Amino acid sequence: MNNKEVIAVLLSGCGHQDGTEIHEATLTLCAIHAHGAQYQCFAPDIAQHHVLNHITGQEMPEQRNVLIESARIARGDIQPLSEYKAGDFAGLVIPGGFGAAKNLCTYAFDGIDCTVNDQVARAVRETHAAGKPLGALCIAPVILAKVLGKGTLTIGQDEATANNLIAMGARHEATWQGEICVDRENKLVTTPCYMLDSRVDQIAKGADGVIGAMLELC
Repeated sequence: MNNKEVIAVLLSGCGHQDGTEIHEATLTLCAIHAHGAQYQCFAPDIAQHHVLNHITGQEMPEQRNVLIESARIARGDIQPLSEYKAGDFAGLVIPGGFGAAKNLCTYAFDGIDCTVNDQVARAVRETHAAGKPLGALCIAPVILAKVLGKGTLTIGQDEATANNLIAMGARHEATWQGEICVDRENKLVTTPCYMLDSRVDQIAKGADGVIGAMLELC
């Protein structure tokens, strides 16, 4: 398997309220295989911002690790993000979930003044500098906007978040369920997923579109 056929998938924990959105992650992995490619999962080896009860939404009195939690989705086949090398992969895709905005960056708390985890920022910059495609689902496009300060992205129809992307230097393209936004110049592919009131089949369509477009851009 050569590196043109392997896509890196950056996870942020396990569970949409405090980690990776599980539907988005698993359907992204499914789409990668459906398009005849392979994947390698990564996550930063850092403390999770907090742990929420996914039934009540209440914070729980415990601490978890982003890499260890992400390993639940990856079935243990995961590497620390510190080991990521852009040259080894065809591209990098980031599923959404609040973990992208709480663990990979601080957008959930700081908005346009957010900071991005150093390892995450490095991975995005190195992938972009290598001329390889970057994909992002749901809220994850804010990471691309903050790190790159350019590009055409989508988070669906949410005006406030769209304005934040613009304030970070990006352009926003409004989309609906299952649609994708492709910035061919910057090799960025995004889809809104659960930024809209979406069904699982619509998440699958968006994830499939992102991966298909990324592989086309390789």
